[in-house]
Amino acid sequence: MKVSIIVCTYNRADVLVAALRSLSRLKLPPDLTWEILVVDNNSRDQTKSVVQSFCKEFPGRFRYLFEPQQGKSYALNAGIREARGEIIAFTDDDATVDPLWLLELICPIEQLGCAGTGGKIVPVWNFPKPDWIQLNGSHKSIPAIVHFDLGEERCPIQTAAFGANMAFRKEMFLRYGGFRPDLGPTVGSEIRGEDSEFCRRLIKAGESLIYVPTAIVYHPVDRKRISKSYFKAWSLGRGRASMREVGCPPGTIRYFGVPRYLLSILVTTSLRWFFCLSSRPRFSYKLQVYETIGQIMESRKESTVRV
Repeated sequence: MKVSIIVCTYNRADVLVAALRSLSRLKLPPDLTWEILVVDNNSRDQTKSVVQSFCKEFPGRFRYLFEPQQGKSYALNAGIREARGEIIAFTDDDATVDPLWLLELICPIEQLGCAGTGGKIVPVWNFPKPDWIQLNGSHKSIPAIVHFDLGEERCPIQTAAFGANMAFRKEMFLRYGGFRPDLGPTVGSEIRGEDSEFCRRLIKAGESLIYVPTAIVYHPVDRKRISKSYFKAWSLGRGRASMREVGCPPGTIRYFGVPRYLLSILVTTSLRWFFCLSSRPRFSYKLQVYETIGQIMESRKESTVRV
């Protein structure tokens, strides 16, 4: 088996159909062996029957796997263990892919020998974008919306790709381990970043990752996420995730378990938020405040456990 596509899902049977249908329409050479492995992360809706219908319609192409341990990273790691492909590609259960997506995504891995690739993720707005959301510039509020675009040319990835559109040699997981369960999404938590952390782990180890603009995934913007309260919760979770990933530098001075440098950042961003008169930059500063609070919360938790 050459390629395994992993799709993890949880209670999204209604949108999963479109995602799987787009994968069934991929244009690939007849001699390429590939599979689509759908990992059901303890869903309580009609997910299993949806996947089974595709298994019946496309025998040998789709496979169903149930992972009872709640959390996307557990589902991802279960899929990796069961994947038969030498290359493992990932996309989301609410996204649709371009017909040439997989072919374009794996091409650099085969031709250049790189460790992995990340493709372009295009957000799809099925409703008017609120005015308070800024997509570009230094005060953009896009991070809570799935979006990845490094331009129109192939280039090395220096930051991190997103889980909705990436692929790696399976040996990378054997060499560096799987996705961290403490960073993946789970019920009742906005802590994310398991995909970005894995990319940064490979980059830090000196592995090569390539951005592929022609490997395109279309990701609908979830209306439930378009609220300022969600963006604040997301920023809080982002701060907690970043602290879990890197921790505090050795020798960090703390006050009541809180690193002094985080208190300084909190004061600075709070003052910028308080005195800013323009609404868009002001909300951007507010999100920075929430992210710093998330870092403080996690650093205090880490300090308590360490003591």
